[in-house]
Amino acid sequence: MPDIRSFEVWVPSLREQQAIAEILGALDDKIAANTALAATVIQLASTDFAATVRHVAWGPRFEEIADISGGGTPSTKNPALWDGDIWWATPTDMTALVGPYLESTSRRIAPAGLAACSSKLFEPGAILMTSRATIGALAINGVPTALNQGFIAVEPHDPRLRWWLFHEMESRVDEFISWANGATFLELSRGNFKRLPVRVPEETVLIAFDSRIAPLHDAARGALAENRTLAATRDALLPELMSGKLRVRDAEALIVQAGV
Repeated sequence: MPDIRSFEVWVPSLREQQAIAEILGALDDKIAANTALAATVIQLASTDFAATVRHVAWGPRFEEIADISGGGTPSTKNPALWDGDIWWATPTDMTALVGPYLESTSRRIAPAGLAACSSKLFEPGAILMTSRATIGALAINGVPTALNQGFIAVEPHDPRLRWWLFHEMESRVDEFISWANGATFLELSRGNFKRLPVRVPEETVLIAFDSRIAPLHDAARGALAENRTLAATRDALLPELMSGKLRVRDAEALIVQAGV
């Protein structure tokens, strides 16, 4: 068996190593700046809601202004139900998010899997909230998504209520937890949730709120989407640069194209 010490390994020169570090560092810096931007504008949206909702009275129940649904899991014993082209979310997908925008999931199911479980396919724009174990992780799905049974999905009858209800739910997570029960783990039932009252503003207030808040979330979502592209670029460049297959000059051109 050959001695590992006899292996020949190509190592970039110190100058090349420094240039590689600068390139990858520029990508990391841009990712960090985008993450900070997203966090700031999301907080601005939450602060705006907190100031606006103080003047809004309690009104209808959740079930009166939105469709309230849950999800389900196809049989794991049937491989034909899995690994298709349908996103299928679990609470783990939600808790891993940097911002409240679900663009993909760790697992997918086949059309037969969707037909065989109790989840519908939620079109983009549903408010998704985890309802068991970790209660109150929230996101809006940006892609058609099915859910497992650890969710409550809220689809407002009036699309203008989407961001209002998102922030309403976000502000009441502690209350939702207080309504949960369970011996093994806490779970908020859809029955309890849908009967809870909601603060809904007058139409003029709602329109003004949505006109302020939707652009903030668009900016945050765009910044985080750019981060995914930047991270993919960084991860693709690193082995190419370290192996010498890609020259530093060519890598610099690629990151300029990426907007860094």
